[in-house]
Amino acid sequence: MAAKKTTQAAPAGYAEAMTEIESILSQLDSNSIDVDVLATKVERASFLITWCNERITAAQLTVDTLVADIEFEESDFDDEDEDE
Repeated sequence: MAAKKTTQAAPAGYAEAMTEIESILSQLDSNSIDVDVLATKVERASFLITWCNERITAAQLTVDTLVADIEFEESDFDDEDEDE
């Protein structure tokens, strides 16, 4: 039987997602989690981990672009200095 996909609410931010993941992991580690909610918790943790990875990737791309722009501007500045 295939798992039913549910729409997950996105966290307000990365820190909130990490806090929720840590909470879920703590519940799983304690062995006190009800088996009836186990799958739901694991599904939520999976969603949050994917969401965080997407944010990290997007941030890395932004940083790479900004660094490349800075390096390009510096090389243009250096070329202008050589022309003088």
